[in-house]
Amino acid sequence: MQELQKLPGQYLTGLTLLIAVLAGAGCSHDELPPQTIPTYDRRQLELPSEPTPTAPTKPTAAATKISRQIQGSLNAPNPNSVIDLMHFVADWQLDNPTTDAKNGWIYAPFYSGVVALGRLEKDSKYLDLMMKQGAALRWQLDNNLYDADHHAISQLYLDLYALKQQPEMIEPTKQRFAYVMDFPKDDILDFTRNGHSDRWSWCDALYMDPPAWTMLAKATGDQKFLDSADRRWWVTSDFLYDKDEHLYYRDSRFLNQRETNGQKIFWSRGNGWVLAGLARVLANMPADYVDRGKFAGQFLEMAEKLKSLQQADGLWRTSLLDPADHPQPETSGTGLITYALAWGVNNGLLDRVTYAPVVFKAWSALTQCVLSDGKLIHVQPVGDHPNGFDENSTTPYGVGAFLLAGSEVYVLAGGELPPATVTAVPAAAPSAGTN
Repeated sequence: MQELQKLPGQYLTGLTLLIAVLAGAGCSHDELPPQTIPTYDRRQLELPSEPTPTAPTKPTAAATKISRQIQGSLNAPNPNSVIDLMHFVADWQLDNPTTDAKNGWIYAPFYSGVVALGRLEKDSKYLDLMMKQGAALRWQLDNNLYDADHHAISQLYLDLYALKQQPEMIEPTKQRFAYVMDFPKDDILDFTRNGHSDRWSWCDALYMDPPAWTMLAKATGDQKFLDSADRRWWVTSDFLYDKDEHLYYRDSRFLNQRETNGQKIFWSRGNGWVLAGLARVLANMPADYVDRGKFAGQFLEMAEKLKSLQQADGLWRTSLLDPADHPQPETSGTGLITYALAWGVNNGLLDRVTYAPVVFKAWSALTQCVLSDGKLIHVQPVGDHPNGFDENSTTPYGVGAFLLAGSEVYVLAGGELPPATVTAVPAAAPSAGTN
């Protein structure tokens, strides 16, 4: 990298642009990024690549049978037990890191969950850890300019900025998002088209990106970031949201596919991403914002539908409309849905009498998917559709969903929130070439 810095400016700019194009997930010739790019910290992060989701296929054999009896309780848990279990699960994941990119989407929800846990703490252990992680990443996004999955990490930076108010935490995010607004894509959402990941063409993206735009608008006071997210959300919604079922297709490939029982294919984690994304957008959107009612309306529609699809044990299956063909317990989609529903009750959007039992039943079931060492299991691996998987599977995003759910369940169960004062001390940035 030091050798690159010795090159004349015009060659370095061209080489940087080439790297950005190659990272752009298959842009066609007419979709090349413009020649003017924002200035970033160009020191190379030595981080592994993210795994690539598998192509959608229908399972050819019956899904693995449920090997443990799970039965959720309708009663409110003890708030202290919620905190204790959050510690237990978070610490297991922190002690057992994966090789996934630490600035990628797989880890981003986990970091949000750890921050949520840190906010409930009277000391700053978890917030200190997240400050160190942000500093280790130098508050950077990677070189993929448009892909929502590569923007998800900015939610960690913005969460911490809200507590610490240090401008360097969000400056790279602000530059990136300003660039995306200055040089927008055309919002064609066909998932089979080259460059589709430059747009919010899959429903997971509605968690990965829009909350960050809304958080940035709140942090900077600049509504243009919120307006951009607002416009693009409804472009995706008009394409992927089924107005009869009140659920999102994962992407365009599933619009005409059907489950074994003839029902439409709606993936639980995908819809969990959307509902959690709605919660995080609404949490950072001004009460008088012009389209707030549209977001709240979609949140209410989806919440009502998902409530009706909760299974007897308290969990949601990977296929929302054909759980019999996909009977395995699944905790990442369940965690995201539980988080969003609990947030909705805590913030007055959902009726407590109607939804608190749904949340508590789901939380009780989730707790029974935690092993004696703190490992959360029954987490569907990286994917994009309902399928079977190893019951012992876990991932950072699944743990993040669990922690986010716990943070709202704690409040719903009557947990006492600590003072807003945060004692976390920012960590010094590491030298180049470390992570």
